[in-house]
Amino acid sequence: MPVRDYDISAMKQLSLSTLAIMLLLAGGPACAQNPNNIIGGSRFNPPLPAPPPPPSTAVPVVPQMDVQSPQYSNGTYGYNNSPRPQPSFHKRVQRCLAEAAAGGFGPGDRDYYVRSCVNR
Repeated sequence: MPVRDYDISAMKQLSLSTLAIMLLLAGGPACAQNPNNIIGGSRFNPPLPAPPPPPSTAVPVVPQMDVQSPQYSNGTYGYNNSPRPQPSFHKRVQRCLAEAAAGGFGPGDRDYYVRSCVNR
């Protein structure tokens, strides 16, 4: 079988031009088709939102170990917000009897008032 000498230069040129065309087609949309690439954007696009406010730079107060916390109006210190302990039953009866006497209740009404007052 005789050996033939083939001309490959035309085939190289054809493959390179095919490759160039494929790269151009796969490159994506053209700039003229994307209105956001134009300076100022499209007049149909809504304006950009305002930037968010800057973060707060306030430094929280750090409790000190050697400083006593202030006493609050409910009798607690610092961050303890639990209510005051309730007075004993005897103290509540005494307070309610004094309130009933100051209110001018008679013996029958005072009895009823003290019972309802102590259970509050």
